[in-house]
Amino acid sequence: MNIKAELLTIGDEILYGQIVDTNSQWMSVELSLLGIKVIRKTTVGDQEDEILAAFDEAEKRADVILITGGLGPTNDDLTKPCLAKFFNCEMRLHEEALREVTEFFISRGRALTDINKLQASLPVCCEKITNTMGTAPGMWFNRNGKVFVSMPGVPHEMKRMMTDLVIPKLKQTFQPPTIYHR
Repeated sequence: MNIKAELLTIGDEILYGQIVDTNSQWMSVELSLLGIKVIRKTTVGDQEDEILAAFDEAEKRADVILITGGLGPTNDDLTKPCLAKFFNCEMRLHEEALREVTEFFISRGRALTDINKLQASLPVCCEKITNTMGTAPGMWFNRNGKVFVSMPGVPHEMKRMMTDLVIPKLKQTFQPPTIYHR
């Protein structure tokens, strides 16, 4: 089975050149080692219509859609609400995610603010992916054999999430061939 992936980065800061997208390059290497072929990399800004169109187009082309960015607690972080809209499900406070976000702030001697509590609000149709390095949980969606995974844009958070949780789950879900590069 030829498994195809599309990488989608979300954020005006990438389009403006304020931040370099190193996530896509790193994910491409890891997916190649897994036997999953990256067929496209796309970057869109923080606009709902652009994000929804990118989701729709990626779903038509790829088996795996890996998304980074737009998971923060601010008004321009639209990935979660766009995913809820795309998958036609509501957002709800996820108790385990709230506990993890609360523990993250307590461990750093900081108070959890109302805006930070928003990080624990997730689309009800996703499976939460724990973020051991930060406050924004990842999300795993499965529809019609297509997998969407949304992860933080912060590189060290995304890499840990991919390495510890997403790659093993992709292996289990798709059972890709082992690829050796020389």
